[in-house]
Amino acid sequence: MSIGTLVSSRGGRCRKPLVLIAALIASAPAVRADFAKDLSDAAGPINEGVPEVAIVRLNTLLKTTLAPAQRREAADKLVEAFVAAKRPAEALELIAQQNLSQSAPERFWRAQALAASGRPNEALPIYEQVAADPNFPMRSEAVLAAADMLRESGRLDEAVTRLTPLVRNKEWKTRASLRLASLFLDKGDAHNAQRVLQGIDDENTAERKQHRFLRGRLELVQHHPDRALGYLEPLTKRPRDVSHPLMVAALCLIGDAHLQLKTAETGDDFLEDFIDRHPGDAALPLLFAKLDELYRAEKKPVRVELERWTRESEQPRRGLAQWYLARIELRAGRNDHARQLLSDLRTSRANRTDLAGGLLELAELEMRSNNLTDVVAIAEEAKAWQPEIDVARRIEFLAARAEYASGRFAGATTRFEKMGRTPSIFSPPALYNASLGWLQIGDRQQFVAAYDQAQAQGASPDDRAELRLQEALVRARQQQPDAIETLRKFVDAFPQNPRVSEALVALAEIAFHQNPPQIDQARKLLARAAESHPTTVAQERAQYLTIWIEDATAANSDRVIQLSKQFLNEQPHSTSLGEVRMKLAEAYYSRQDFSNAQTEFELFAQQNPGSPLLEKALFFAGESAMGSMAPHTLDRAITLFAQVAQMNGDLRWAARNEQALIERKLGKPEDALLLYDEVLKSGARPAEKREALCGKGDIYLELSTGDPKNYERAIQAYDQLVASAIEGGHWHNQALFKKGICLEKKADAEGALATFFQVLDTPARTDRPPELFWYYKAGFNAARLLESGAHWDSAAKVYQKLVAAGGSRSEEARARLTQLRLEHFLWSD
Repeated sequence: MSIGTLVSSRGGRCRKPLVLIAALIASAPAVRADFAKDLSDAAGPINEGVPEVAIVRLNTLLKTTLAPAQRREAADKLVEAFVAAKRPAEALELIAQQNLSQSAPERFWRAQALAASGRPNEALPIYEQVAADPNFPMRSEAVLAAADMLRESGRLDEAVTRLTPLVRNKEWKTRASLRLASLFLDKGDAHNAQRVLQGIDDENTAERKQHRFLRGRLELVQHHPDRALGYLEPLTKRPRDVSHPLMVAALCLIGDAHLQLKTAETGDDFLEDFIDRHPGDAALPLLFAKLDELYRAEKKPVRVELERWTRESEQPRRGLAQWYLARIELRAGRNDHARQLLSDLRTSRANRTDLAGGLLELAELEMRSNNLTDVVAIAEEAKAWQPEIDVARRIEFLAARAEYASGRFAGATTRFEKMGRTPSIFSPPALYNASLGWLQIGDRQQFVAAYDQAQAQGASPDDRAELRLQEALVRARQQQPDAIETLRKFVDAFPQNPRVSEALVALAEIAFHQNPPQIDQARKLLARAAESHPTTVAQERAQYLTIWIEDATAANSDRVIQLSKQFLNEQPHSTSLGEVRMKLAEAYYSRQDFSNAQTEFELFAQQNPGSPLLEKALFFAGESAMGSMAPHTLDRAITLFAQVAQMNGDLRWAARNEQALIERKLGKPEDALLLYDEVLKSGARPAEKREALCGKGDIYLELSTGDPKNYERAIQAYDQLVASAIEGGHWHNQALFKKGICLEKKADAEGALATFFQVLDTPARTDRPPELFWYYKAGFNAARLLESGAHWDSAAKVYQKLVAAGGSRSEEARARLTQLRLEHFLWSD
C-alpha cells in the first residue's frame, strides 16, 4: 500500500452483526406518528462521530411497528452507521437482505461499503453512476470517492481527470486539491504537486495538517529530507486533528527521511515511541516493517525495545517483536537465536494474519537448514493463522519444495498441481515442478499433461528443452537403462542449449558409477562440459564429482583435501556441502591429521543437525580428538562420545566403549568399568560386547599389581570373551593370550603354557584368513616358557608352528629355531 493510499484508506476490520435483521421483512400498516423525531434521535450519533450508538438505537427502532417506507428509511440509516463504524460486511449483508440499492443514496452507501471492504473495482462503477446524476445531492462526494477507487486500482491519470473539475468548485477546492497533490506525488510529478498545493488558500485545522504532510512528501520527493522532517516531525509531536492514517503515513515518511540522511538510529525513535504507546494499533505490521528498514541501515541496532516487547503479552506487538528481532539475528548470522525467536512465535499459536509472515520466515530458515519435515509442519500450522494470499502461496510453495526434496514426490506433486490451477506468479513454476514430480513418480502421461498445462499458461519455448533435460536427469538418478541414450539425445538435439553442460556432467556421473568405474570416460565428459560454457549447476556438480574421482584413484589424500576445500569455498550454497565436508574430514583422518579432522567433523555436525550422517560425524570427531592424545582433547572426546550415546543410534555402544578407553587413559578405571558394564547389560551388538569384555579384563589385569585378586576377575572376563568369540579369531586369540599372561603373573606357569598353546592348537579355518598378531604373541610366549624350563625339543616344535604360519614374524621364529638347534644339538629330526 502506498503512503498516499494509506492516507485516503477507508478500510476497517469487519465484525459479525449484533442482531438479525429478519424482523425487517415483517411490516405493519400503522404509520409511526413521531417517526421523524425518533429517526433523528436514533441516527444523530452518526454525525456526532459515535456510530456504534446509532447502530444500537436504529436496531431498537427497527424492532418497533413501522410502515414499509419508514422501515426502509431506518434501514438506510443503519447502513450508513455500519459504514461509519467500519463494519462494512454488516452493511453489505443488510443491503442484500433488504434490496437497498434502488435509489441514488442507497447505491452510494453500497459503494461506500464495498470500498471499505477493499473492493474498489466493484465500488467504482457505482460511484461513477451516481456521480453522473445531476440531481444527486452527494454528487461531489461520489466524484471524490471514484477518484480514490481509481487511485487504489493504480489508474492515476484517470483519477487526476476525475478530480480536476472539483478544484474549481469553491466548496470542494481544498479537499480535491489535497487529493490531487497526493496523486501527483504518487506519479512523481513534484512540479504539479507543488503548483496545486500553492493554490490552496482556505483550510480547516485537519486539512492544514494534511497540507503539511504533503509538503513533507514533496520535500522528500525533491531530495530535501532535512526540510521534509521540518514539516513531518511536528505532526507526531502535536497530534491534535491528525487522523490515524495520516499519523502512520507521517511516521513512515520520517523513517524514509532519516534513511536518506543516514541517521536511521534517530528515525527509529519516532516509530518505537509510537509502538510503545499504542500496543494494539492496527497499523503495527506496517510500522514494524518500516522500523526493520531502519534497523537494517544501522551498524548495531539497539534491541532494547524489541526485547522488552517480546516479554510482554500484548499481541500482535509481542509476535511482531519476536519476528523482527529474529530478522536482526539472521542479518548478524546468529541463526540459532533467530530460529528460537521464530519458534517461540510459532508455539505461541497467536493465529493472527499479521504474524503469519513470521512463520514463512521460519519455514524459509528451516528449508535452508534442510529441516524439511519442519517446513511441511509449519505450512500446515500456518493455515490456522489465515495468512494473506501472497504469504499463504509462498508457504505452500515452500512446503511443496520441501516434500519434493524429501523424496515425497506424490505429496509434492499434488501441492504443485493445486497451486498451478490458481492463476498467480506461482502458477508457471508450480506446473513446471508438477511435471518434474510426475517424472519422479514415473507417470509419463501425467507428466505430459502437466507440461501441456504449463505451456498453456505461458511457459517459455525453452521449457520443452528444459523438461527433456529434466526427464533425462531424473531417469539417470533412477538408474533407468535408457538414461544414457536420453541424455545423449538431448546433447545432440540441443548442442547450443545453456544446460547441455549439465547433461554431460550427468553422463560423467553415470560413467563413474559403472562397475567397474569408467574413470577415463568420466574425465573426458567433464572436460567436454568445461568447454561448453557450463552453467553454475554444471560447475558445481563437476567439482563435486571430481572429488570422488580423485578419492577413488589418488595414492594419497592431498588432492582430495585440496579439491574439497576448493568446493567449500566456491560453492557455499550447495546442497552437497555436508557430503563434501565429511569427505574432507575423512581425508584428514586417513592421513592421521586428527586436529583438522576433528574440526571438519564437528563443523559438519553443527551445520547439518538433521543429517543421517550426524552420528557418524560426532563419533569420528571423538575418534579424532582421541588421536590427538592431549588432555584437553580427551575431555572433548568424552563429550562427543556422550553426545553419540545419547542419540541411541547404531554407534551408541561403540561410543560408550570409546569413553571407557579414555577413562582408562585418564587413570579412572572405576569409571571405565561402569561404562563397560553398561554395554554388557545392554542390547549392544556381539562385537561391541566383546570389546567391553576385553576392556574389562584389561582393567582388572592392570589393577592386579595392587590387588592380586583382580587376576581372577580378569581371567573370568577373558573366559567369557573366549566363549563368545569365533574360534581362532581376533577376540578369541587375544583373550587366550591375556588369560595366559594372568596365569603367568599368578605363578601358574603350566596353566599359562597350556593357555598360550591353546591359541596355536586351534584348527585353521578355510573360510577366512588366519589371525596372526595374537597367534604369534601366544606362540613366542609359549616357547619362552618352554625354554625357561629347559624343554628345548618342545620349544622347537612351537617355533616350527610359527614358521609354518607364514606370517610377518615367520623369519623371526625361523631364526630363533635355528639358534635353538645350534645351541642344543637338536638336529636328529
